[in-house]
Amino acid sequence: MKISELREMSNEELNEKVYLLKEQLFNLRRKKAVGQLEHGEEIRRVRKDIAKAYTIQRERELGIK
Repeated sequence: MKISELREMSNEELNEKVYLLKEQLFNLRRKKAVGQLEHGEEIRRVRKDIAKAYTIQRERELGIK
């Protein structure tokens, strides 16, 4: 997910996106634990997307554009 897409979202949409990404990360970790995960880089991508969303939330709290 691109950071420009996240910046276009409202605060509520961003919170919803973080929730969905965390849920997806949980499912990927569970698949990895039982050996069903084929592409391990998916976990890294989801973690980075969560970090991007948190960065946007923090920028909005601080009033940074």
